[in-house]
Formats: sequence, C-alpha cells, structure tokens
Amino acid sequence: MNITVRPLKQYLAEIAEFRKAKGLRHLLAAILCLCCVALLSGAQNPNAIAEWWTNRQDLGPILERLGFEHPYGPSKSTLYRVLSLVPLEALLSKVSQWAEENLSHWLPAITGQLEGIALDGKTLCGSRRQGAAQAHLLSAFSHRLGLTLGQVAIDDKTNEIGAMPDLLLDLVVEGRVFTMDALHTQRETAQTIVDGKGDYVMIVKENQPTLLADIALVFTGPDAPLFIEERAATLGKAHGRIEVRTLQTCSALNDFLTWPGVQQVFRLDRKTTLLKTQHVRAETVYGVTSLSPRRAGAAILLRTVRGQWSIENRSHWVRDVTFGEDRSQVRKGHLPPVLATLRNVAIGLIRLRRFRFVPHALDYFASHPFEALAAIGC
Repeated sequence: MNITVRPLKQYLAEIAEFRKAKGLRHLLAAILCLCCVALLSGAQNPNAIAEWWTNRQDLGPILERLGFEHPYGPSKSTLYRVLSLVPLEALLSKVSQWAEENLSHWLPAITGQLEGIALDGKTLCGSRRQGAAQAHLLSAFSHRLGLTLGQVAIDDKTNEIGAMPDLLLDLVVEGRVFTMDALHTQRETAQTIVDGKGDYVMIVKENQPTLLADIALVFTGPDAPLFIEERAATLGKAHGRIEVRTLQTCSALNDFLTWPGVQQVFRLDRKTTLLKTQHVRAETVYGVTSLSPRRAGAAILLRTVRGQWSIENRSHWVRDVTFGEDRSQVRKGHLPPVLATLRNVAIGLIRLRRFRFVPHALDYFASHPFEALAAIGC
C-alpha cells in the first residue's frame, strides 16, 4: 500500500546551514540532493559526483530542479569541503526520519506480520586504512523494505556494543523485532529493547558462555525430546548448493534463565551440500528470543533469523560491490560516514521503487535523470 509521504528533498532542506553567508553560492540542500541523484545514476565517489553534471545538455533544468541558484554546479573542492563538514548527526537524524516515515506508510502485505529490524556493523575498509576517524558504522535495516532506518558512526569495531544504546535511542522500538549477531547478544541490549516494548531474536555463542551452555543442554541432554516444543525446516537450492535449515524451539527454560524478557530458546541446524563436489558442511547455532510461542512459532522464528542476512545481502554487499565503498579511501572529516549515509539513501530509494537488481536501477536512472530527480522529490 503506497501512501504519499514527504519527499527526501524536504528532509534534507531542514538541515541547518553551517557555512557563513558571505561567499555562499550553493544551498546545502541542493548539494545533498545533487549527491543523491548522482549516486542513483551510478556515481561512486565525490569525483564522480562532481563530474556527473558536467557537459550535460540538460544541465540547466536539472540544476534548477535541484535548487541551485546559479547556472553551474559545485566544484570538486566545494563538494569535498561541504561533505566533510556537513553536520553528521543532523544528516543521520533527517535521513532516519525519512526512512521511518516510509516504513510506517508502506504497510506489510500480511496483517500482523513481524516487523524485523536487523542490527549490524560495517567497517569502511578503504577509509580506515587511510586513518579516517568514524570509519565503522552500526546500522539498523528493515527486513521488509530494505531501508536503513538508523546509523551511528564509531571509531572502531570494538566500540560497537557501547554504541548500541545510541542507535536504539534514535529508533522506534515499540512493535519491532530486532535481530542481531552474537556480538550484540548482551543483557543491556535485551533490556533496552524489552523496556521499549520491542522484541529481540539473538544468536548465542561463546561470548555468553553460561547462557550458551544452558541452552545447548536442553537440546542435547538425554531429556531433550521432552523439552522440544516445535520444529520447522526449509530447503533452499541456489548458487550451486543445497541448504537445509531446521529450527527447534523450547520455552521450558523461561523460569530458569535470568535473561531479560526471555520467552523461548531455539536451536538452528544448517546443513549445506555443494552440488559440484558433494561436500557437506554442518553448523549448529543457538538463540534466545523475547517472542512468545503464540506470536512466533518455529517457522516464523526461522524466517526471522534468516532476515538478519538482509543487511548483509541487500545493504553491505551492494555498497561494497556496486558502489565501491570498501575501495573508497576518503578520510577527511565526516566524509566517510556522510557518503555511506547517502549510499544508504540511494539504495533505499531503489528498494522503494521495486527494482529487482540495483545495477539495473542505476543504469535506468543514469539514462533518465529526471526520474532520479522525481525520486527525491525534485
């Protein structure tokens, strides 16, 4: 269901101008909109963004619709300077508001469907090698729409756990189901989500040894068949392999565990067969969730756990492979996280327009620039 929402351009226009009025040629919102349109057209870095509008026969109408007051766009030096100094927190806040509004208006196809939000970190490898600060990002990503709902920039991956409260503080928690890898299976994170009237699905590994041992025992002990309440399995075949996933649930530990909000624990078995060599890989992981058996049986939990991979497949992979993010070596000021945020916006705009493949979308917008302008509300 598509209901009209405020266009991205209006949100970007609300970011306060940080430059002195004297000598100011281009409005901040116009520059940010230009970056979004250029990224939608396949530009990967500030140089490519600055070159996108040069030598175009339709330059005048494009610049006018973007909000430029002069018949020329910003130079490369201006672009670098503005993007490196733009208030990062303000940009992140406005982009998050835009994404949240879209998520709330594009309703699920199935009434009562769980609203999954994947939490994960990503290092901007090229920028980090150049010594850039804030070269690691912690993000929240919608399973359903493929939108990045929030992002915080941190100095190093080791600070991810400490940054999680800041990320959750800027998100709508109530009614959402947050999925994450084992690094973020922390009591404080679980308590914050439960206090916010949300739910979590957490993978449990060696960083929580007591919790892991308790869950593993209930599924592997001699009385395991008595405790297992529900089982679900899926079979997938793609990329030259067959993968069987089986998830089992148990709520018998609810009164024993002291984990905040626990309603079920689960065991997930993955068995992968490579068709070419017939080599078989098997893996078992355990998890804990605040979702009750009534709200999420084994089949729903299995689908929700798999949803965590959406942030890797539909965001991080696209940013690295299609937009060349890991190859980028920008390091000045806020430039690395600002460009990452604008790439998230471009990917989100593509997802909202139901393109199946991102490269096809970039080719389309490159040859239809006024469609790209319309996508951001220009």
